[in-house]
Amino acid sequence: MNGTDGRRAERWTADQVLALASDTSSREAGTVLATAARWSGTGSSGTAVWGLCAGSGGAPYRAVADTAGPAFGCSCPSRAFPCKHALALLLLWAGGEVGPAAHGGGRPDWVTEWLDARRAREERTERGERGTSGGDREAARRRAERRAGRVAAGATELERRLADLLRGGLAGADREGYRRWEETAARMVDAQAPGLASRVRELGALAGSGGDWPSRLLEETALLHLLARGCLRQDSLPEPLAATVRSRVGFTVDSAELLAGPTVRDRWLVLARHDTADDRLTTRRTWLYGEATGRTALLLSFGAAGRAPEPGLPVGLGLDAELAFHPAARPLRAVLGPRHSAPLPGRVPPGVPVAAALDRYGRAVAGDPWLDAWPVVLAGVVPIPGGAGWQVADADGSDAVPVVAGGAGAGAGLWRLAAVSGGHPVTVFGELGHQGFRPFTAWAGTDTEPVPLTV
Repeated sequence: MNGTDGRRAERWTADQVLALASDTSSREAGTVLATAARWSGTGSSGTAVWGLCAGSGGAPYRAVADTAGPAFGCSCPSRAFPCKHALALLLLWAGGEVGPAAHGGGRPDWVTEWLDARRAREERTERGERGTSGGDREAARRRAERRAGRVAAGATELERRLADLLRGGLAGADREGYRRWEETAARMVDAQAPGLASRVRELGALAGSGGDWPSRLLEETALLHLLARGCLRQDSLPEPLAATVRSRVGFTVDSAELLAGPTVRDRWLVLARHDTADDRLTTRRTWLYGEATGRTALLLSFGAAGRAPEPGLPVGLGLDAELAFHPAARPLRAVLGPRHSAPLPGRVPPGVPVAAALDRYGRAVAGDPWLDAWPVVLAGVVPIPGGAGWQVADADGSDAVPVVAGGAGAGAGLWRLAAVSGGHPVTVFGELGHQGFRPFTAWAGTDTEPVPLTV
């Protein structure tokens, strides 16, 4: 995938390029620099695009991109990735202002060096994954056994603390403050069960939050108790459900191990991309849809606090690739494996009416009771603004679902959805949960570009 195999890169749209930006300032700066007068020595070959951008210094910045990755390189000192120069270069390429390399000219040496270095890194990583020794595997097995013991002890302690909470009653939970919850969460971190720790913190945030908080606290306490019991009785659970429990507790499977097993090859359409951040981590969620299998997949990537993860795939593209799914009762999270062609423009995904989407969500929860939301594509729906909250409804008015207030798809995104619709039925992808529907991407017709609803 280094642009040296002779494949021709299909041009992206400007929106697909801008979707790669890690922040608003990079997006705006890249747009300003996307003028041919600022560039020289541009060209493309296979999936590689390159050019020289005049800067404030004497030497121009060297920008290069591999659209099959996508991957980017630039000689500028920016910490943004991709930087404004890479974004500007791709905007020019998307607009047809960067053509193939002149006949006989080929790629400049610095572009070839960058591509070769990238391939060498990929090969070293692959060799390292294949070269795990028997001693390493035995050490990993012993570490896994020690961790399993710590997690079991943590789940046992959590059960005891939840029982104490219920014996004392929930009515006074808001008067104890957050300190008790944070101390319990810290104990779960010590037990190497980050999933349990996260859910304990969520319990602490519920106490005293809104008039019906005792009932919501009771519901979430019951789910956490169920997860702790499942953790302690994994051997008696069906393997798909046991895998779900391990995932919810915080156990992970190495990507190389997943890719060494069965994979699913399909033409995967990029449905949406959404970033969330806290004080420690930025998480990028990329949703894919398999055109042949009809499966939906979730790719997760992470970046340090204040920094976006590595560039994701632009919304609206389709790629012929293999995915390896994490084991679960309802497999959804996946790892991206080998790609068999450069990304190409995708199509509008098929969708279902509201009632069918609700049925899919219900069946998903039956397999994974800790599920917060399930990805669905709604077809032929109309957004309906309202003082009491937005809704999306079937065009014939037969069924409707509330739109989740706050978070992704709120504010400007909802009005963008209304503008795309113009009162007419649209196709919308989003997450459907017990609170309602959170929209991420919309399509106005059967042959239109996707419109991201999140910034």
